[in-house]
Amino acid sequence: MADSTPLLTTTQQNSPDESETPKFQYQHHYGTVENTIEQCIGDLSFAQFLQAVLVSIAWLFDAQQTFISIFVDAEPTWHCNTPDGSCNSSLTNICHLPNNSWSWDLPISTSTISEWNLECTGSLIVGLPASAFFIGCLLGGLLLSTLADSTLGRKKLLLLTCLLMSLAALATAFVTNVWMYSVLRFLSGFGRGAIGGCSLVLSSELVGKRWRGPVGIMGFVCFTLGFLSLPAMAYANRGSSWRNLYIWTSLPSIFYCIFIHLIVRESPRWLLVKGRKEEAISTLKSMATENENMKWSFSGLSLEQETWNNINFYSAIKVLLEKKWALGRLSMVMLTSFGIGMVYYGMPLGLGNLSFNLYLSVTFNAVSEFPSSLITFFVVEKIKRKSSLMVFGILSGICSVMSVVVGKQGWMRLQVGFELVSFFSACTAFNILLIYSLELFPTCVRNSAVSMVRQGVMLGGVFSPVVVGAGRKNNGFVSYGVFGLVISFSSLFVVCLPETKGKTLCDTMDEEEQKERKEIRSAIGCDNDTIAAGV
Repeated sequence: MADSTPLLTTTQQNSPDESETPKFQYQHHYGTVENTIEQCIGDLSFAQFLQAVLVSIAWLFDAQQTFISIFVDAEPTWHCNTPDGSCNSSLTNICHLPNNSWSWDLPISTSTISEWNLECTGSLIVGLPASAFFIGCLLGGLLLSTLADSTLGRKKLLLLTCLLMSLAALATAFVTNVWMYSVLRFLSGFGRGAIGGCSLVLSSELVGKRWRGPVGIMGFVCFTLGFLSLPAMAYANRGSSWRNLYIWTSLPSIFYCIFIHLIVRESPRWLLVKGRKEEAISTLKSMATENENMKWSFSGLSLEQETWNNINFYSAIKVLLEKKWALGRLSMVMLTSFGIGMVYYGMPLGLGNLSFNLYLSVTFNAVSEFPSSLITFFVVEKIKRKSSLMVFGILSGICSVMSVVVGKQGWMRLQVGFELVSFFSACTAFNILLIYSLELFPTCVRNSAVSMVRQGVMLGGVFSPVVVGAGRKNNGFVSYGVFGLVISFSSLFVVCLPETKGKTLCDTMDEEEQKERKEIRSAIGCDNDTIAAGV
């Protein structure tokens, strides 16, 4: 990497009668793409802010499709038709009553459960659409996410996946049975699986190091807004068909895809790593704070970085699996993400099991994400990743178990309070987990690694509807107890991961290995040969 050619030179073009010293002139060698881009977009310009906001809005539609099952697949309330006292809607099992002895409180079209007579089917069938969605998320993330590092890039993959999710959601409004419903939920999840990771990576790579954390939190805030919009839309739609919710959430998302195509730019980091320097220069010029009449050059990029231009399909995943240190990091962080995902997606789905108003409880859970995002926003640059992730994970588990204990005592309000604290802690742990994952892996495999971590979260989501279904007959006793134990145990795996707070992001696997060797050498005083053998 000892090349004397500057990675970046920018000169201000003056008119013939001007003799000012150029305002921008860099004559130093910058060893990485990170340093090069920092010279261009270290300060947050309006163009960067606009790009980051547009990319982060994808999280809003992500949240709507993720949690829409809370309302469309909820079991409606019912009442007895017999005046003789043989039926009690609060105590009697609906499946033990004759069909003519009870009725739904609202029209049967308000829920998939009532429309397709699923009230007495097993928990596997009732939870099938939600589980199919999360299975689709899992497979979609595994099969699609690496395209952002290899062939398509961040922008095109975000556009493709968001459009697939939206079109499948729109088609869901016209299905006639639970089987087609589950298939389309799977397709919607398949597209959704790569959206969050791709959006997070693209927005963070469009800004400088100083703004990476705040921009990442912006996506979390948009996700919260999407989650919060659902109870309001569902309440406005109460008494009407559940199909309306899918139409209301899918159409704006389709129009959003048009804006992505027309306005959003590709990641300059990815373009440079792929050797597409002219496109990277054009992107950087459009986002730099002062770029009028400036000449740009990246002629000095090292061959080490250029070799990543020849990366093959899915080779990013292969590289992660071949490197022992990368595989170790990926395994530990995915085990952690599994427990967080089970609680993060399972708790909102299980709110119908609690003896509390569904609209209010969902609203409280959505609102609790705001302080979670704000706390992460303000302290992300000050807290250590490992310890904070473990503390919030264990706290979530303890409160989840406590909600089970107090619920058995009949203290419903206290139960909801513990549930909110547990969900808040899981949200905060989730936010920190994603930022932590960004910092654990270099640019060449970052999107694939983050997406794999999200697949661990999705895998937890796959099991959560079944756990929720098992807890319907005991007011959530089984589901919330399992949630608490799983997230507490999985949070302990972060002990095996390195701390990344304040560390510089690397662009290639070799750079990451060299940085790790240097840190280990400075910590224990070993020589280079010993460290190289260990890595």
